[in-house]
Amino acid sequence: MAKRQIIRIDEELCDGCGLCVPSCAEGAIEVVDGKARLVAERYCDGLGACLGECPRGALTIEEREAEEFQGPAPWATGQHTLESGSPAASEHSAPEPQAFVCPGSLAQQFQPVATASAAPSALSHWPIKLRLVAPKSPFLKNAELLVAADCAPFAAGDFHAKYLSGKALVCGCPKFDDLGEYTARLTAILKENDLHGIDIVNMEVPCCSGLVQAVRQALAQSGKSLPVTITTINATGQVVQQAKIKGK
Repeated sequence: MAKRQIIRIDEELCDGCGLCVPSCAEGAIEVVDGKARLVAERYCDGLGACLGECPRGALTIEEREAEEFQGPAPWATGQHTLESGSPAASEHSAPEPQAFVCPGSLAQQFQPVATASAAPSALSHWPIKLRLVAPKSPFLKNAELLVAADCAPFAAGDFHAKYLSGKALVCGCPKFDDLGEYTARLTAILKENDLHGIDIVNMEVPCCSGLVQAVRQALAQSGKSLPVTITTINATGQVVQQAKIKGK
């Protein structure tokens, strides 16, 4: 066995919802006796496509001694659930077509790369959509959190240099998404990490105030008190208002 990255499932946090199962194209995760379980180390590629699907933050990537990756599993559908007993029983079932896994959910962490023809990107991780970011993602540890409206990077040409550099980014649009889901995910992120502060960059439109509302509610529900900076920009990227709050 060699040391490599592999999924870790916290059974205390896992509620057996099974949302992680279809996101694993390799068929490495099953729900057994009401809990998500890694059925065999050799089927886990360690890339973390399942991380953003867990609403409880029960999935993390760890580096440890493990069997070499040999996947995908014979079943590799990512869509079935074991009711009980040993996962090995499934190895004799007929293989089915491999499930599609959206590349947008694949967790990644990397160093910003500069190119000769463009300004350097300050983005250091993936995914960035709030609803896909696992509360225990490594990039959130001891981070300055940037909560941005989806439109903000397009309006502000200097978004990376001015707002994103050195921060962990989550983004979303409260007009089209569930504000309650945003609040719950932000609350979990606050509870699981010692953040240094929160910066909000939103747009000068009424619906964008939902991001501020979600952050305020998450601070109250988590019991955390952090410095929060709110920067509101217009469609041309100009700052129209800045404010600081300290919420509980």
